[in-house]
Amino acid sequence: MTTPQPITPVSRVSAPELARQLASRSVTVVDVREPVEFAAGHIEGSLNIPLGRLAEAELPAGALVLVCHSGNRSAQGLAILQDQGHPHAVADLEGGVVAWEEAGLPLRRLRSAPLPLIRQVQIAAGSLVLLGLILSQAVSPAWILLCWFVAAGLVFAGISGYCGMARLLAAMPWNQVSP
Repeated sequence: MTTPQPITPVSRVSAPELARQLASRSVTVVDVREPVEFAAGHIEGSLNIPLGRLAEAELPAGALVLVCHSGNRSAQGLAILQDQGHPHAVADLEGGVVAWEEAGLPLRRLRSAPLPLIRQVQIAAGSLVLLGLILSQAVSPAWILLCWFVAAGLVFAGISGYCGMARLLAAMPWNQVSP
């Protein structure tokens, strides 16, 4: 068995390496996803500080590993902390929670967790497109603009990584969870 490697000031960490770091209690995991995503499955013992609140959050002293679903938001969080001159070593979990699960490592899931946010976005977007198509046939052809609007929003979300519908759904009462 190898000894856990210390985290360099800014680095990427694999899931097995993070598991070793956690076993040695040499890092704190900060999950930068929204609370609803965190409730659906997170690394045991991790703190939930959404990316939008990371810049002003009081972070624990010592080495940190930022985690998100796939690694995109945690990389953004890494840049935020780097720009602020964070005094401790900070790393990013390469591949996020997806890589953690693929490595066969366990996630803690809260029983009160609502549907995953991506599924809620799919349901909402599909429903709006279907509604737009029905109304464009039954009421006025102008309703087809609703389909165009949803499609443009999805393309924008895919290109930019910002999904306004996901942010809106995350703020809904059914998605307010307390870990």
